[in-house]
Amino acid sequence: MSTGLIIGIIAAVALILALMFNSLIGKRNQVNNAFASIDAYLKKRYDLVPNLVAAVQTYMQHEKSTLTEITELRAKAISGNLTDDEKVELNNKMSKALHSINVAVENYPDLKANTNFLQLQAALNEIEEQLSAARRAFNAAVNSYNNAVQMFPTNIIALIMGFKSKAYFEIIEAERQNVNVKDLFSK
Repeated sequence: MSTGLIIGIIAAVALILALMFNSLIGKRNQVNNAFASIDAYLKKRYDLVPNLVAAVQTYMQHEKSTLTEITELRAKAISGNLTDDEKVELNNKMSKALHSINVAVENYPDLKANTNFLQLQAALNEIEEQLSAARRAFNAAVNSYNNAVQMFPTNIIALIMGFKSKAYFEIIEAERQNVNVKDLFSK
């Protein structure tokens, strides 16, 4: 073999490795960007929580433990120093607690008619929809990234360079339950 051919093969292999590495970096950055979007929406959600708790507190004396849990989760969320996986877990707990409040509100007709509460609930619903869209974008980015980390030949570079699979955002069990429409109309 000639020296030129060997240099050409080495250059081609180096180019392919560089392209695969850059692809992994790009996919990891997409995941980080999508997660940053979720973080922004979670911040908006956490900023609404004190107002929601204040509006609901006077009506919901029996649900103090849920309100306390939401307040504690918010404090933990805004404290920082959480890994992405801890943020996912905290977000799932917050979703469950907020779902509990929405269910409990049905028992307080005066609260349901309160203008401030209705505005807070509408703002929270909007943020929840935005969070849902951001989670879908994040999960799509995670899927693409995880495929690259786990599939040949990029998995070899991923292993060498320390790329690890990322966790998906998943809905909480309470949100997986079917809605009983009969109960909705009997209230």
